[in-house]
Amino acid sequence: MSKIAVVYWSGTGNTESMANMVADGIKAGGKEADVIPVDAANAADLKDMPVFALGCPSMGAEQLEESVMEGFVTEVEGFASGKTIGLFGSYGWGDGQWMRDWVERMENAGAAVLGGEEAICNDAPDADAEAACNELGKKLAAV
Repeated sequence: MSKIAVVYWSGTGNTESMANMVADGIKAGGKEADVIPVDAANAADLKDMPVFALGCPSMGAEQLEESVMEGFVTEVEGFASGKTIGLFGSYGWGDGQWMRDWVERMENAGAAVLGGEEAICNDAPDADAEAACNELGKKLAAV
């Protein structure tokens, strides 16, 4: 059984909840999920994985968290070509521009981004966000 990494940064717990929802979808899809906070992850460990998920909430002016997640994502960009990546996260303001930018950034690095900006939610994840995260996990498991 294949294991799919779900690496995330969460400030309030919303994105952590979403990471676990993505993991539930991966498990429902028949694969194992390894949910890892980004400060406990090593980007180099993802190099040999054909598929994985990254989660981060919107911060500041609709951007990724800068102290840890931004550097991690920059490192992933260096080997993203040919990978299948699922992106997810929550936001408290704006309209989700940070996710559109993130999807474009990963696609420009050569990754196939599953689900685009579907797995996002405003504030705490609700039933719709849970369904979107579960569906993202199932799509990742199907790769």
